[in-house]
Amino acid sequence: MKMRMALVALVATLSLGACATVPPQSNANTLATAALANASGQSVGSVEIVQSGTTVMFRANVSGQASGEHGIHLHTTGRCEAPGFTTAGGHLNPTAHQHGSLNPAGPHVGDLPNIIVGPDGNGMIASQLTGTAADLLANLFDADGTAIVLHAGPDDYKTDPSGNSGGRIACGVLLRFLL
Repeated sequence: MKMRMALVALVATLSLGACATVPPQSNANTLATAALANASGQSVGSVEIVQSGTTVMFRANVSGQASGEHGIHLHTTGRCEAPGFTTAGGHLNPTAHQHGSLNPAGPHVGDLPNIIVGPDGNGMIASQLTGTAADLLANLFDADGTAIVLHAGPDDYKTDPSGNSGGRIACGVLLRFLL
C-alpha cells in the first residue's frame, strides 16, 4: 500500500511539473502562412497572419540576413518571381493612402514596422495590422493574393510609395490556412 501511494504521489508530482512547462493555450487562429525565399530560392524565413478576437497580427521570422533594420511589407499581388520580385507589385494600399506612419497622408495597409536582424543574421517581428478583421481578410485574400517582401534596407516610414527601403531581397506568397 505504501508503495502504491508513493507511486501515485510520484506520478502526481511529475504531472504537475509537466503542466508548468506546457505553454498556455492561445485563442489565436492562424489565417495564413508564407515561406520567404531569396532570389536563389533558398528559404530565409516564414510569416504567419493570426487572428485573436478582432485583432489580426503579422508575425515573421527571418534568418541569414545582414544585421540591422529591414523594411518588410505586404504587397498587392501574390507572385514572387526572382530575382527582383517585382511581380509582387506595390504595397497593399486599398485605402489609397501614402506610405508610412510618419507621413501625414499615410499609412497604408501594407506598411509594417522594420524587422530588426541581429548579428547572428536572425530577426523577428510581431505587429498588429490596422483595419477591421473583415476588411483585412478581404484585402489579403482577394483574387490575386498578397505577397510579403523583405527589403535590403530600413523603411524610413515616410517616403511614398515604399519608404526608401531598398531592393527586394526575399519574398513569399501568403497561403490561406483552412480552419
